[in-house]
Amino acid sequence: MPNPRTLDVIAIGRSSVDLYGEQVGGRLEDMQSFAKYVGGCPTNIAVGTARLGLRSALLTRVGDEHMGRFIREQLTREGVDTSHVVTDPERLTALVILGIRDRKTFPLIFYRENCADMAICEDDVPESFIASARAVVVSGTHFSTATTDAAMRKAIRIARAAGTRVVLDIDYRPVLWRLTGHGLGEERFIADGGVTAHLQTILPDCDLIVGTEEEFHIAGGSTDTVAALRAVRGLSNATLVCKRGPMGCVVFPGEVPDSLDLGVRGPGFPVEVFNVLGAGDAFMSGFLRGWLRDRPLEECCAYANACGAFAVSRHGCAPAIPTWTELSFFLDNGSATPRLRHDARLSHIHWATTRRRAWPEVLAFAIDHRLQLEVMAGRCGAPPERIAGFKRLALAAARSVTQGRDGFGMLLDGIHGQDALDRLSGGNAWIGRPIEQPGSRPLRFEGGPDPAVTIREWPAEHVVKCLVFHHPDDEAGLREEQERQVQALFAACRATGHELLLELIPPKGSPVDDGTLARALARFYALGVFPDWWKLPAPASQAAWDAVSGVIAAEDPLCHGVLILGLDAPEEEIKAGLALAARQPVCKGFAIGRTLFGAVAEAWLDGRVGDDEAERTMADAYARLIGFWDEQRAAGKRAAA
Repeated sequence: MPNPRTLDVIAIGRSSVDLYGEQVGGRLEDMQSFAKYVGGCPTNIAVGTARLGLRSALLTRVGDEHMGRFIREQLTREGVDTSHVVTDPERLTALVILGIRDRKTFPLIFYRENCADMAICEDDVPESFIASARAVVVSGTHFSTATTDAAMRKAIRIARAAGTRVVLDIDYRPVLWRLTGHGLGEERFIADGGVTAHLQTILPDCDLIVGTEEEFHIAGGSTDTVAALRAVRGLSNATLVCKRGPMGCVVFPGEVPDSLDLGVRGPGFPVEVFNVLGAGDAFMSGFLRGWLRDRPLEECCAYANACGAFAVSRHGCAPAIPTWTELSFFLDNGSATPRLRHDARLSHIHWATTRRRAWPEVLAFAIDHRLQLEVMAGRCGAPPERIAGFKRLALAAARSVTQGRDGFGMLLDGIHGQDALDRLSGGNAWIGRPIEQPGSRPLRFEGGPDPAVTIREWPAEHVVKCLVFHHPDDEAGLREEQERQVQALFAACRATGHELLLELIPPKGSPVDDGTLARALARFYALGVFPDWWKLPAPASQAAWDAVSGVIAAEDPLCHGVLILGLDAPEEEIKAGLALAARQPVCKGFAIGRTLFGAVAEAWLDGRVGDDEAERTMADAYARLIGFWDEQRAAGKRAAA
């Protein structure tokens, strides 16, 4: 009985960590900071095809260290099957250092001496795994040493026997064939008869061969592109795809004509070139999306060229590849600017469809309070340092209730809650962290006027929470000042890769009706601010919820959703708001604080209760709210059904 095709594509070979210089226009010698991404041609293709909706897997090796774990975790976040990513205890994960010097110069250094992915061997290539895919992608680099060459050829043999299609990305890097020095990692072509002869032994077993003109030159043994393609055609019946940069691509399903223009042409997209590194991997991802679904070659080319256009317009390789949602939007609507990274709508779709993870539900214990607890400590005669101990108790209480439940979250600050933050970070919890100065109106930021300087030091998993006392009918000068602050914060969050939770509370005494919150949301959307989360007082009516939901659906259907805040209300009042909130699809949970800890905090700071009682009291209150939410959510689903 044939093996079921549970995968669309398996990519085999290089897997590295790319350290991309963040200062554009400078030499690598002068780089001051680097962004960290997964990299390596097959790894990029595995990520790209997963983003485009294919069931993808990666077969590679990574080191038993932090960089190897980073690759594995990022692949999992992207939806790539990592069952055959082998952890190599003897070798380090490969590194690549890259930069953007100008539009034509992209220096890079490969750190691949005895690296993990070059230790892939035949034992890493099981027959059942290869046969479970519709296609395997092999890349030229992994034919450059005897051990990896044997592993790649085994994968090809299994694929041919199982009816799995074989895709070759020529992926020619002379430095990785030891044809040039380490300092010339960006060199794309050096003629070498030995490499040509070696690659030509692979070509007959391929169903699809993809490369640039220079890569076909090395495969075909000629610097005349037509002659090189004909030489490849003489050895292989594969569909040949020749990438031509801004000119797009040309495909030869059969004989190679006298001119490249006589093949199946896929025009390029007129975009500004920012960074060519990784463009070929994005191109391959797009082509495979069409080819593995048996779409016409012209359509495959459109997908491929559009994906390549995104990649050359952005920083990074794998991170630049679009998702299917983003690609579809671009093909349907185009872009208002050839500088795709500056297209706000496309950038938002890219961000929102590549977030670190989805959160169907968040039930957060909010204890990011600073000023309130400082005032309370002063009233009790307790030193401010005691507040940190109470926040650790709150963390213990919350964990005792949720016990690893998906959707457990906390709001914690870095002033009094740093110890608790350190203990919570790096796990599976949702973590929000405040940036606003407590009680400020107009809005001011902790850490200084530029929020990017502050949040750049925060772990990427920390959601930036900003409370704004805002009413859509505020006096114009105050409203505009606060809006400018929020716009600056939104830009900072996108620049540093942090999600933003925008908490809006109408000032005390201001008039609030069923449309107030919805108008506030609409105003920020009109300003180009697209928070990942909204934190709001519970709307008091279905009409108010309908207004809020309508604005989010119209302006940003990719928003995570709304979390309900508590405002120190009594528990029964909180439950009344949650009963209605739990029936709203746009509401994903709550972030409630003083209702859970307010009374016991003062008693603990005053010495009237001990640690155990304080922890137990908070745990009981938190458990009651979670239980009530679960009951109401289930009741709402039953009613909807």
